[in-house]
Amino acid sequence: MNNSTIGASVSMASLQRRLEIIANNIANMDTNGYKSKEGSFEDVLTRVQQQSRDYDQPGRSMPLGFNMGFGVRVPEVTTNWEEGPLQETGNPTDLALQGNGLFGVQVNGGTAYTRQGDFHFVPDAANAANMMLVDNTGNPVLNTEGNPLTVPANVSAAIDEKGRVLTKTGENTPVTVAGTIMIVEPLRQSALQAVDGNFYVLPEGVTAAQAFIQRAPGEASDVGVRSGYLEQSNVDLSKEMTEMMQIQRTYQLAARALSSSDQMLGLANSMRG
Repeated sequence: MNNSTIGASVSMASLQRRLEIIANNIANMDTNGYKSKEGSFEDVLTRVQQQSRDYDQPGRSMPLGFNMGFGVRVPEVTTNWEEGPLQETGNPTDLALQGNGLFGVQVNGGTAYTRQGDFHFVPDAANAANMMLVDNTGNPVLNTEGNPLTVPANVSAAIDEKGRVLTKTGENTPVTVAGTIMIVEPLRQSALQAVDGNFYVLPEGVTAAQAFIQRAPGEASDVGVRSGYLEQSNVDLSKEMTEMMQIQRTYQLAARALSSSDQMLGLANSMRG
């Protein structure tokens, strides 16, 4: 009875964790650049319970023992890095990445990375003669040198497929490259740590040189930038809803098993009394 109580309790906690992951995915299905999270189950402390030698009868081919588990758990939460569909916006500072890339953004004084590319220019508080490229929450977008990307005020700006910010002051004036947006290519996307705000950061002790592909100046990249487009969330609502119903039913079964175990314990205690 104790084993069934422990197994049901552990399973219910893990199922609740999985439901939270699904709820978070559904809540972010309209968040640009969001990558859905996934969690798989694995057995907890499975062991083989040996049976009495009395069961070793002639003709038996199975070994003496049976598996005993203590529920399931979610060992880790992984990110589904499949690209989401592109939505055309017509806004030249809305950017979508194609390929294994992430934008570099300054968040709370540090560098974070994201696929969410709904950027826009705002006046630069540090220099009234400039405009700064920021994300949808006002975080500065970084250039390849790791500094906030700025352009002179009152210029027309466009961004090409390599992430270069091109500016010009008039119809017949030459185009100037004001800077290039920081775009990194992770060696292993799973090594990045997801944080709040649809951002990813480097785990403690991991450097950018260890985490990202290092390319020589001028070397071609596999990542392309689409200006005027936004990458939508890759959450599949029908898949999430199906899994949610399965998890809810499993949770109900585990709750019923826990209730039955509790009733059996109560009955045993009353018989002992």
